[in-house]
Amino acid sequence: MASLKGKTLFISGGSRGIGLAIALRAARDGANVAIAAKTAEPHPKLQGTIYTAADEVRAAGGNALPILCDIRDEAQVIAAIDKTVGEFGGLDICVNNASAISLTNSQNTDMKRFDLMMGINTRGTFMVSKYCIPHLKKAENPHILMLSPPLDMKPKWFEHSTAYTLAKFGMSMCVLGLSGEQKRAGIAVNALWPRTTIATAAVGNLLGGDAMMRASRTPEIMGDAAYEIFLKPSREFTGQFCIDDKVLYEAGVTDFERYRVDPSVPLMSDFFVPDDDVPPPGVSVRTLPSVDAAKAKG
Repeated sequence: MASLKGKTLFISGGSRGIGLAIALRAARDGANVAIAAKTAEPHPKLQGTIYTAADEVRAAGGNALPILCDIRDEAQVIAAIDKTVGEFGGLDICVNNASAISLTNSQNTDMKRFDLMMGINTRGTFMVSKYCIPHLKKAENPHILMLSPPLDMKPKWFEHSTAYTLAKFGMSMCVLGLSGEQKRAGIAVNALWPRTTIATAAVGNLLGGDAMMRASRTPEIMGDAAYEIFLKPSREFTGQFCIDDKVLYEAGVTDFERYRVDPSVPLMSDFFVPDDDVPPPGVSVRTLPSVDAAKAKG
């Protein structure tokens, strides 16, 4: 495939950040985008709603369908997917972007927050994928993409935030399972993760404020990387755990400077990037400090 024109994407948590960046990149080709998220009214700390995101998608050249949806609710998920298929006549791509985060150890993670992360990240990803699959089986080049990390089973990823890591790795385990399950049907199931921190509300509010934002890349790098994955033949590219700049480098991108928030500040590595993962030539990142150190710097 050379374009996403006329293709339909269902994106959970697509009202801002990485989800919105993926939506806008697809919209530039003339894609149809269903934005399924919980934010219908403006939030003081979180920019964007499903309606403002839909306006941006239309302005970028795509068709948009804003849907108020809590992906923990089975009936809402089924209704949202059915509404998308009814509006656009089918479904080509499912993007599991919605995620909850709490960078807390066991004693500082209350069970309500634990359940929220497991409910959105792991269970929500499984459920959205489950109900998209019957429609994706009818598509020409169907893809499911999880915004989740490589399964690098090192204690350092667990010891400061066991609950969050369990929830994110749960998304990645869905990649392992569903890619095998759906291989014969020709549905690609892959994961995408950023090498560096990305300038989103989560980074700004939870991981170090303005200093960490300036050491980050913009969400557009994830939008561009996801786009390259969606263009790949679904029967040939599945079960992969992709890193954003590596995907783009393999697609011919050599200049990553345009994605930097502040070129004068060294880039910061994101959580979960394996130590042995080699960045593209010319890319240099600093090791992310511990959660406690990152908060102290902010």
